[in-house]
Amino acid sequence: MPLVSTKEMLEDARRNGFAVPAFPAHHLDIIRSVVDAADDMRSPVILQTTPATLEKVGIDYVTALVRTAAKRVSVPVALHLDHGNSYATVARCLRMGYTSVMIDGSHLPYRENVALVRRVVEMAHAVGVPVESELGAIGAANETPQAHSSYTDPIQAKEFVETTGTDFLAPAFGTAHGVYRRGVRLDLTRLKAISRQTGVPLVMHGASGVPMEDIRRSIQSGIAKINFSTELKQSFSDSLRDYLTQHPEENDPRKIFGAARERLREVIRQKISWMQPAAVKNKQDGPV
Repeated sequence: MPLVSTKEMLEDARRNGFAVPAFPAHHLDIIRSVVDAADDMRSPVILQTTPATLEKVGIDYVTALVRTAAKRVSVPVALHLDHGNSYATVARCLRMGYTSVMIDGSHLPYRENVALVRRVVEMAHAVGVPVESELGAIGAANETPQAHSSYTDPIQAKEFVETTGTDFLAPAFGTAHGVYRRGVRLDLTRLKAISRQTGVPLVMHGASGVPMEDIRRSIQSGIAKINFSTELKQSFSDSLRDYLTQHPEENDPRKIFGAARERLREVIRQKISWMQPAAVKNKQDGPV
């Protein structure tokens, strides 16, 4: 089916207590693995690209690949810009037909972040595309753990959403990008407060390595979109290494990448299963 907007996807997820998975669109084999697994699981899915991916792969290649993949399946597929780094990058993606965009001004002073998000919201909403933005500091997993002072403040989040008109918010509440070197500790009390104050679907960045129990509790606390990237890259590269070690004479990329796709689909199906409505609602959690 044609690419769809994330607006209805995430509002439905928040309303019904589940989350929509978002995976990277690094190249054809990952894209195929994502849509095939989502189709198997009857799950909506988001394919997303960072500015670095656009530069390395080419925005025309990415959009063509994702559109083709979406047409081959019967579940909703959206194409999202992740961590958009400028107004110009967002405009470029909108011109190419992206159905969702993120502008990340979290590194800026608060007022500058607000001003940037407002400009992007005005541009994107004019063509019917929803906007994700970030407030707080979501760092890298290999860095020193962040102090709670860098986490998103619920009251400021309410002001931020109301002032900017952003559709979705990525808050800082304990996750990080990359490979976690120590246990993940999420501030779910803060997350629930942000959800109550803002009333918009929330986005979890840095979900690779977050345990299933924490994923499900985060969904119950307001998360409606969950980003996975590192685990997919690790799975794909590990599979390539294993296959070539076991088949040192093999030179047919169709066989080499086929094995990697199958392992990747297993990882993706597992992540989707953690996020679906029945799985989340059947979990009997105590207070968090």
